[in-house]
Amino acid sequence: MSRKLLSIFAFLAAFTLLMVACTGTKTIETVEVVKTIEVEKTVIVTVEVPAAAGTPVPVAPSGFGETLKTVQARGTLICGVNSQVPGFGFLDQQGNFSGLDVDFCRAIAAAIFGDPAKVEYRPVTAQERFTALQTGEIDVLIRNTTWTSSRDTELATNFVATTFYDGQGMMVRKDSGITDLEGLAGGTICVLKGTTTEQNLADQMAAHSVTYTPLVFENPDEVAGAYDEGRCDGYTADKSQLVARQTTVATPADHIILDVTMSKEPLGPVVRHGDDQWFDIVQWTVFATFTGEEMGITSANIDDIKGSTQDPNIMKFLGLEGDMGLKLGLGNDWAYNIIKLVGNYAEIYDRNLGPDTPFNLPRGPNASYLDGGLLYAPPIR
Repeated sequence: MSRKLLSIFAFLAAFTLLMVACTGTKTIETVEVVKTIEVEKTVIVTVEVPAAAGTPVPVAPSGFGETLKTVQARGTLICGVNSQVPGFGFLDQQGNFSGLDVDFCRAIAAAIFGDPAKVEYRPVTAQERFTALQTGEIDVLIRNTTWTSSRDTELATNFVATTFYDGQGMMVRKDSGITDLEGLAGGTICVLKGTTTEQNLADQMAAHSVTYTPLVFENPDEVAGAYDEGRCDGYTADKSQLVARQTTVATPADHIILDVTMSKEPLGPVVRHGDDQWFDIVQWTVFATFTGEEMGITSANIDDIKGSTQDPNIMKFLGLEGDMGLKLGLGNDWAYNIIKLVGNYAEIYDRNLGPDTPFNLPRGPNASYLDGGLLYAPPIR
């Protein structure tokens, strides 16, 4: 090593000793700051590496589990329903609710409490239903409500699986001679205010270049009443509602439902954004009724099947093995309780709309996929 380099090293050593003497503990403080920075960098790396490796850590979204906790603490499910549409949501003179939508409220209560009676039914109008859901006045909305893109994206709501596939129709008097929408040109049409029905009517009549006068009302009873009184030439609603309402007019045989389908109307339960667990509970309650029908499990034979089955799929469904119920935050007998206490989808449909009801409405697209319909449940496993 040259004398010049030795001189430089000697100078640096002397300079370092001088700085320590002059600054005291400041050098130690500088070291501590550097250590803190290094620790922070290490923490950041350990958080990011799992995600980059494709194994992200599950994080519960804001509000996860809050709805179920609230419902369980209250001891009842608050279900927003219709009270004026026979077959779907109807309040009779004895104060009893019935209908396909009402039975899905009962099914959710059966899944949570093992008791379908633990439901408080809250009648809501078409105008107030989404506000009631958004503000927490109701836990779930099951009120012949159509799933649309704008409702899914603008109202902070999530639609679960469709429970009834419908389409908008038109009822007229048989003696009017009207057979299509063009026959209503210049006429008056009764329609429910603030619904997709009102907008579909405007769109369809515009597409057919038909001029008409809408007569709008706040609730279904007013719409049907005005039509029955002869205040309008046509009455438009979902075809299922028209079938139900035709049984309530003064002379049902004097009216016909036109062979016209004006829209797609997938109807089903709706929940608020922000609680994925609650969405899953409502979603899989619906799927459980589909699955029960697919497996041939009914409220009448479920106990016999439960005591004798060796089918792994059925055993998982009935909670005899696996922990599907626990994953939902429920008991493992959640699906058993739905079928045993309320029934599978076919039982629910037949009870409210089937051959032994005044409506005798064919299932059509609301049949199981096994029978050529649209109802299909993902596997419960």
